[in-house]
Amino acid sequence: IVGGAFAGLEKIIRNRSNQGGIGFVADIKETDESLKVGELLSDVEPEDLIRFGLIPEFVGRLPIVATLEELDEAALITILVEPKNALTKQYRKLFEMESVELEFREDALRAIAAKAMARKTGARGLRTIMEAVLLDTMYELPSMKNVSKVVVDEGVVTGETNPYIIYESEDTTAPAEAEEAPRPTGSGTAG
Repeated sequence: IVGGAFAGLEKIIRNRSNQGGIGFVADIKETDESLKVGELLSDVEPEDLIRFGLIPEFVGRLPIVATLEELDEAALITILVEPKNALTKQYRKLFEMESVELEFREDALRAIAAKAMARKTGARGLRTIMEAVLLDTMYELPSMKNVSKVVVDEGVVTGETNPYIIYESEDTTAPAEAEEAPRPTGSGTAG
């Protein structure tokens, strides 16, 4: 089984499919630039893979070539929350080890998926994004006292705000307070 993005393969397929014959009898083909990458890749032939740069001996060992559609935002969100070992569930378990509940708001999940799509990393990039969003909080959490919950929203994912930290009240009848986690300060110069 071989997998990959094969960036640029669609151009090779488009060039092959747009080639016409020479002479009066040749079919004239119009170039269809509106074809999506997924539609083009579904027409991949072994000769396209060879032109892409794979050696013929290797291509000959790939008897079946299947193409997959690019993941959309809804599919990436599903990957984030539904599987048994979904990333959101993994991070919740990590926070539970500190006796802290972790909540991802719906807008945060959409922002994570949108960021993965913008980076063109698909599902592979979700962990990197989640790690960047939660790293500082995971580092600071063990030294924080009375934290009961951490809430992540879109602003946290885009870097506009910090995760919301909800503290347990020492008096259990009082409502919990919520505040933003402190942002680490850099050693930049003031100007």
